[in-house]
Amino acid sequence: MNFSGSHILSIDQFDRGDVETIFNVADKMAPFAKRDSITKVLDGAILGSMFFEASTRTRISFGSAFNLLGGSVRETTGFEHSAIAKGESLYDTARVLSGYSDVIVMRHPENGSVLEFSKASRVPVLNGGDGTNEHPSQALLDLYTIKNELAFRGRNIDRLRIAMVGDLKFGRTVHSLCKLLALFKDIRVVLVSPEELKMPRELVEYLKEQGQEVIESDALEESISNVDIVYSTRIQEERFKSQEEADIYRGRFRLNQTIYTANCEPNTVIMHPLPRDSREHARELDDDLNDNPNLAIFRQTDNGVLVRMALFALVLDVEHEINSSARDTIWYTAGRSL
Repeated sequence: MNFSGSHILSIDQFDRGDVETIFNVADKMAPFAKRDSITKVLDGAILGSMFFEASTRTRISFGSAFNLLGGSVRETTGFEHSAIAKGESLYDTARVLSGYSDVIVMRHPENGSVLEFSKASRVPVLNGGDGTNEHPSQALLDLYTIKNELAFRGRNIDRLRIAMVGDLKFGRTVHSLCKLLALFKDIRVVLVSPEELKMPRELVEYLKEQGQEVIESDALEESISNVDIVYSTRIQEERFKSQEEADIYRGRFRLNQTIYTANCEPNTVIMHPLPRDSREHARELDDDLNDNPNLAIFRQTDNGVLVRMALFALVLDVEHEINSSARDTIWYTAGRSL
């Protein structure tokens, strides 16, 4: 695809070459993300950050990525702090805010809302998550993490074995990741969930149509015994009709060090899009995994900055100018590592 000036709304936009382009640019962002160097390539540019649904990592990492490229961020969080609460349409909001920004990142609780917004925007729009639909930048950072974790073990993404565990019905991160994995060869995807929270059928069929092996199960231990990656997700309680309904499934597929040791291969990587639910009755990833060197959840969050920097650089067409204004940092940075 031609990234320059484009919206980033769905994994459907990308082919394998596009993904490799994003990852190659992300690799070049490491010195700036680690603060070894500073670039001001987007000096004067403004990011409109519009998050109408709760977010910590996505919102702040997009903002940090833009700041690290030298740009400024203007934020709106929650409906109550925007004119939408007064009845303004997405069309009017898009027309107005795209006049204030050079690029916009948007999260919204309704499926298709970011696409609707983008049609009226005068600047590129990046999807920060729309309802249960997609979360393209999360899928990209997840796959980038998988690539790096496997490379450390002398492997590549082709022939990946991955178990996706938990709420696969409402978890938009796994929806986008499935679409992305379909671009690669000989992937085996084990989908572990209760019957009521299974992966949408159209995504299962899509993976199969692309030649990938798909196994569906509700048994955690046997499903994680022969995989490279265990990708755990939390119960998306905000998508259920009631707290009581969500609580039926909470803690159903809990992974702790004992279960990991008994069932996983020694180098199986543990991933999670976060937040993980650390309340006692949930704990899909137990705290006793924190010292496990294969727990990659914080490497994922670090990688999110790299990937989002790459997306901004590509969409705003500055990927070849990153080093033009680069200089060394002058403050203490030795405590930070990727």
